[in-house]
Amino acid sequence: MPPLSAIPRILVVEDDDSIAAALHFIVVREGMHCDRIASGLGAMDLIRNTRPDVVLLDVMLPEVSGYDICHDVRHDAALASVKILMMTARGSASERQKALALGADGFVTKPFDLAGLRRELHRLADVAAP
Repeated sequence: MPPLSAIPRILVVEDDDSIAAALHFIVVREGMHCDRIASGLGAMDLIRNTRPDVVLLDVMLPEVSGYDICHDVRHDAALASVKILMMTARGSASERQKALALGADGFVTKPFDLAGLRRELHRLADVAAP
């Protein structure tokens, strides 16, 4: 087993508990460590404290939007290495463009294409699929 520091750390920021639980299951099954938070309010503190490799970030969150969190991460030089994969049920081209313009590294729509989600996770965490 690789040392804990070599295992990619993923933070799921998702307010829907069933989606968050499914994402947690997928991330762990892919051999990665997973933390979860259900609100945008404490997400920045958790990102700063845990320095995840990848943040799976819902767009529509209580208190603080995923777009605001993405913006804040991208404007914090200490978090430059954190990758952001935005998630939304509203998968329009304008939503994707906004996410990428704010500095997101990828964008997936709900419901997820499992193979596509896995590919993006491994691409952003820079690890080979198991």
